[in-house]
Amino acid sequence: MPDELVFYTNPRSRGRIVRWMLEEVGTPYRTEIVDYGPAMKGPDYLAINPMGKVPAVRHGDTVITECAAICAYLADAFPEAGLAPPPGRRGSYYRWLFFAAGPVESAVLNHALGFDPEDDKQAMVGYGNFGTVMDTLEKALAGGGYIAGESFTAADLYLGSQVNWGLQFGTMEERPGFADYVARLTARDAFRRANDLDNAAVATE
Repeated sequence: MPDELVFYTNPRSRGRIVRWMLEEVGTPYRTEIVDYGPAMKGPDYLAINPMGKVPAVRHGDTVITECAAICAYLADAFPEAGLAPPPGRRGSYYRWLFFAAGPVESAVLNHALGFDPEDDKQAMVGYGNFGTVMDTLEKALAGGGYIAGESFTAADLYLGSQVNWGLQFGTMEERPGFADYVARLTARDAFRRANDLDNAAVATE
């Protein structure tokens, strides 16, 4: 099938973000579970992603890696799902999608690993410091709606996944608005379907 949608993942990975996105899109897809170790680093999978990481998506002849890029691609490839604003109104959408992919993920991971840049080195990292990122995110979510307007978009899905994991694993501060934002997003039917599919895959390991 020239336009077949194939999802390469492992249920114990960031692939859960893309699974959610695929369930929101609602287009049929085929899942390929890639085990950690030799399979993920072997020649067959490296032909899909030379980094030897999941997730990845193949749509016909097009291969997309990196969760934020996959979410943005799927939102564009399947516009009927309504997961991206119209092209002329995507400023906030792009801003917060890539804020989540850059400053949020980097700041949270580095902080969890015990790396917080000294004051004189903060200009060298894209996010400055962990506190600034948390303050910025708290302010952005203070309105109680969605991150890029009045409707749920792929930016919410990606950012919400980051906040959800951060609160679950204690790598992100519990700030006003964070838990409410996550609760709104994870109440979505597509999130529940995706979570059930991945949990079932874990159970069969």
